[in-house]
Amino acid sequence: MNAFLISSSTVALAEMGDKTQLLAFLLASRFKRPIPIILGITLATLINHGFAGSIGAWLSNLVSPDILRWILGISFIAMAIWMLIPDKLEAEKISFSSRFGVFGVTCLTFFLAEMGDKTQIATIAMAARFDQTALVILGTTAGMLIANIPSVFLGEKFAHHFSPKLIHTIAASIFILLGIATLFEVDKLFGGLF
Repeated sequence: MNAFLISSSTVALAEMGDKTQLLAFLLASRFKRPIPIILGITLATLINHGFAGSIGAWLSNLVSPDILRWILGISFIAMAIWMLIPDKLEAEKISFSSRFGVFGVTCLTFFLAEMGDKTQIATIAMAARFDQTALVILGTTAGMLIANIPSVFLGEKFAHHFSPKLIHTIAASIFILLGIATLFEVDKLFGGLF
């Protein structure tokens, strides 16, 4: 269950102010149809993070545990640094084609926006770190929905009540803790807490 809780909370925090949250605002203001947008976000995230989780699980079986520990520890710390760099979404580069409908446009744009994004890389790392790939994928998807569903319903008014910098700092802190816990095998000391 730790894999789910850590994955969902980390991604929910990481998504605050992320380009996909900005995309959710943009889609909601353009289409004003929250249910197909939420369903599109869910499907796109499950597919994208399912792929990422599979890569993480594959890596954990491919690399020796000691090498994997160092790769993951350094990756989590690198994610913490990356988390502090704000994302921007260039709305003019996103075209909304009516032939795909609201659901299709949302699926396609969210899937593409997540390719190589922080949360996709984090999903790979967490799936390699935790031996519970399905829980990581469900957790990162839940985190994505926790961050984006309010964006779809409340739009930009909601965003102004939170400091993206503070939220990204908290998420970066979690990644640093995960990195340190991984590098120093803290989970052995605390019975698998991390």
